[in-house]
Amino acid sequence: MTVEELKERLDRGEKPLVLDVREPSELKVARYPFDVVEIPLGQLPQRFEELPEGVEIVCACRSGGRSAQAAHFLNRTGRRAVNLEGGILAWSREIDPSIPQY
Repeated sequence: MTVEELKERLDRGEKPLVLDVREPSELKVARYPFDVVEIPLGQLPQRFEELPEGVEIVCACRSGGRSAQAAHFLNRTGRRAVNLEGGILAWSREIDPSIPQY
């Protein structure tokens, strides 16, 4: 999913479950400007059951690499997950330049 597609959904009032798999230190630098569930990628195998089944999960990170891994893992567990292409860097570049890039 592109950041533009996610923004369109948010603008329509949809509330997709966005899973941010970045580390706590990264969250201190830049945050998505909407509600997210925060589970670092390294903790996902132990904590994925905290995520509901039957809903689409949009996995997000800094640039899209870790979130692609998270989406792949979650799909193997039976969840429906997609990757946010480009992560928060793309969100900052394409949607909200007030969000710091790091």
